[in-house]
Amino acid sequence: MSRPTYGLGDDHLELRDVVRQVCEEQIAPRAAEVDEHGAFPEASLRALVAARLHAITIPAEYGGEGGDHLAGVVVAEEIARACATTQQVAGANELFALPLLLAGSEELKRRYLPRIASGEWLGAFALSEPEAGSDVAAIRTRATAGEGGWVLTGTKRWITNAGSADAYVVFATVDPDAGPRGLAAFVVEATDPGLSFGAPERKMGMKGSPTCEVYLDKVFVPADRLIGETGAGMRIALGTLDRTRATVAAQAVGIAQGALDVASAYLGERQQFGKPLATFQGLQFMVADMEIQIRAARALTHQAARELDSHGADLTTAGAVAKCLASDTAMKVTTDAVQLLGGAGYVRDFPVERMMRDAKITQIYEGTNQIQRLVIARDVLSD
Repeated sequence: MSRPTYGLGDDHLELRDVVRQVCEEQIAPRAAEVDEHGAFPEASLRALVAARLHAITIPAEYGGEGGDHLAGVVVAEEIARACATTQQVAGANELFALPLLLAGSEELKRRYLPRIASGEWLGAFALSEPEAGSDVAAIRTRATAGEGGWVLTGTKRWITNAGSADAYVVFATVDPDAGPRGLAAFVVEATDPGLSFGAPERKMGMKGSPTCEVYLDKVFVPADRLIGETGAGMRIALGTLDRTRATVAAQAVGIAQGALDVASAYLGERQQFGKPLATFQGLQFMVADMEIQIRAARALTHQAARELDSHGADLTTAGAVAKCLASDTAMKVTTDAVQLLGGAGYVRDFPVERMMRDAKITQIYEGTNQIQRLVIARDVLSD
């Protein structure tokens, strides 16, 4: 099969080739073991850091590669195609960095972003809570002003890289009566007294990506670790998610593409009734539909990234559309890949069952697809 360019320029195509080589040689061979043992993908993450691919969108002035959002989604797709867990772990760096880039002081950015960009530190983003998932305004974690800073108390849930990250962006309310206008964002370091973690969640997929509750028991945060101003937390959180939904879409496209690659190869090798499965029209139509869906999802993902790079007015809806379609596509394509492999698709000898399990979470996190549809509908109906 030819390798379409999808409208990418030479720089992004060269980047894609570099990422693909790293992933095929150093990440894909470890993916099954990471999933089997629920192991943190240490070696795979080191490979990304060595290739400077773990946090590509951090600006050059903070030690990063200065890649645009389109570069970010190109990288995310290729990593997820090989191992979605590894992409998830590395992708949390972007979730940590974006709030600082959107609202942090220059001093705060220079203190933390170079550490993320170098691979010395790993980042995390602590927004969700037991009673605050889609309803961000319901956050109960409290930040109380104290001498020289803030005291944080509360619980965060479903936090990627919890227990493994070196620094966390934590959202808390400084005024519970103010609703969304009372939220603020802070940087909490892993060594801050009073910070602890729950047991790892027993997940369907993304098993090597640590997900735990985060407990803040009177954690003191110096005043200079407040991101932006008090009351800006909701804007920072939503602004971050507006930008990372394109990355989740790319992750979903990568998972789907990986599943189609495996299924296509299997159909060409497996024979029934004296001929390859690839010659049966019913199966050919399934493959065609998978390719159509992946191309459509990739096009919307690239468009969302370009909207971000141009600071377009449509960036919120573009990200929601891309994330929604791409994650639904990943679930559909991986399920069809399992079907195409038959019994072989249902066992762990082939990676499509892992890809199907990994795909499911893309429909849920960073805003469920029901929330994405609300965002899209409101934009359409407001015209």
